[in-house]
Amino acid sequence: MNLIDATAHVKSQIMAPGGPFEIVDKQVTGQTFKVYANAPINLSQVVNDSRRTDDRNFLVYKEQRLTFKDFFEQVDSMATWMHAQKITQGDRVVIAMRNRPEWIIAFCAAALIGAVPAPLNSFGTGQELREAIAIIEPKLIVCDSTRWLRINEKTPWSGKTILLNDLQVDVNEQADTTSFGDTILCVAVKLPMPQINETDPALVLFTSGASSKAKAVVSSHLAVCQSLFNIDYISAVSAMTSPQTVAKIMEKALVPTLLTAVPLFHVSGLHAQLFSALRAGRRLIFTHKWEVASAIELIKQEQVTQFNGAPSMVMQLLRDPDFHTPDVMKTFGGLGFGGSGLPTSLIDSALSSLDEHMIGVGFGMTETNGVCAAMAGELFRHKPKSSGLLSPIMETRICSPEGLVLANNELGEICMRGVCLMDGYLGNDAATSETLKSGWLHSGDIGYIDDDGFLYIVDRIKDVIIRAGENISTAEVESCLLEHPKVDEAAVFGIPDEETGESIVAAVSLLDNESLTEAELRNHVTQHLAKYKVPAHLHIVTSKLPRNPAGKLLKNELKKALYV
Repeated sequence: MNLIDATAHVKSQIMAPGGPFEIVDKQVTGQTFKVYANAPINLSQVVNDSRRTDDRNFLVYKEQRLTFKDFFEQVDSMATWMHAQKITQGDRVVIAMRNRPEWIIAFCAAALIGAVPAPLNSFGTGQELREAIAIIEPKLIVCDSTRWLRINEKTPWSGKTILLNDLQVDVNEQADTTSFGDTILCVAVKLPMPQINETDPALVLFTSGASSKAKAVVSSHLAVCQSLFNIDYISAVSAMTSPQTVAKIMEKALVPTLLTAVPLFHVSGLHAQLFSALRAGRRLIFTHKWEVASAIELIKQEQVTQFNGAPSMVMQLLRDPDFHTPDVMKTFGGLGFGGSGLPTSLIDSALSSLDEHMIGVGFGMTETNGVCAAMAGELFRHKPKSSGLLSPIMETRICSPEGLVLANNELGEICMRGVCLMDGYLGNDAATSETLKSGWLHSGDIGYIDDDGFLYIVDRIKDVIIRAGENISTAEVESCLLEHPKVDEAAVFGIPDEETGESIVAAVSLLDNESLTEAELRNHVTQHLAKYKVPAHLHIVTSKLPRNPAGKLLKNELKKALYV
């Protein structure tokens, strides 16, 4: 039996009636969707079902080490504190801090009582954080000192705050601020189970997309929980079609340990890493910031078995000779990365150097809760340029610009419909209507589906730069450049970069009789945008930027002039 036939056999077994991933039809708000019959029903249940009371290590960050027992005790204490403060079901709770154990405690405490966690991009400037908070309208903010200072740098936040005061900032003037340490010392009491409807909002995640500002994606409990169970499905299919690789990993008899450098405010960090670790009882090791040398040291010290990261991170790992030493390979068993536009050199390097490892890839969006296509193991080795097998709970079709459904192997826009789609963008009905059309989400990505049901991503329609896993809107950067009083025109685009995947390039023309240095322009951008959005290459050109007769900037022509 060949691999494709074996995969079809595995899928028919596990999705059949009575199987662990049984698929049934479900009516949701007047539509019929395919769903997993055995998936959890809400995030409060997910947290409760994950409970453990043992002293085995769960979370590691710098010198911090939390056992499962410690973790759930602190979650229960914070949930009790939130409940006492009248944070109730449906209230939004903003989380604004870097990846660390306290982030997860706050998230799970909010989810436990039926509140709606709303993680913010921790790289954001004060203005970006405040704009996000204005959209969310939270009942509570949980943040660390760095984010607290940014949020309060102009107008103090007047609502309730839990502050992890790691920088010992002065908060005397803000009476409604409580120390994180005090909330986890609160005496936990048994709280009533929240009465959550499956279509109630569960989560708000921000995505940049192609617009000038980030949009707040609202997803239901049903959508998020089906997404989490879909990760289990992917793992099952990949393992059952890769028995020899799995057997070699199992022979090592190691505690499954995941190293994470992907921000938890991303769907990939939250769903595929945090929730996967929590639900399966895996150890989770946080990097303080991404540095390949320190990541390799953590792999050695903590006996890491799995790393999932942005393609640029994976490329740096694979290029470093220290990664391929016995001290790393004696524990390392799996590698995962995003499945859109992967460089051929990355695929070739992974296949050649990790011949006994589970290598995985996936493609999804914040708006789909990460669900569309994924695979690992022998399936990846069989079709390494694919983004994976299509999910059974997400209808995926390829459409022409006119909206016609295209046949297999024909290029078009990837469109999706299913139970895991977002409810919409919070406070932005126009953007919701533009993205969701007749129940179908239009991704803005160009690709095709082959005859075996594997998805391939070819290009992006949306004018977005993906730098080190971060989506950056060119319109936002252009808008910032144009705010400089001496700038007349601005164009921003990406070019390939071995370290970050894509590098940001900006070209500007100045107003007549004006002069401006690159340093002055860079300083202007740095003052208004987060560091990762600042262009790596700035060009001040002496002529007008190229445009077509309709006045549209010809970025490809500009890119060729500057880089070809």
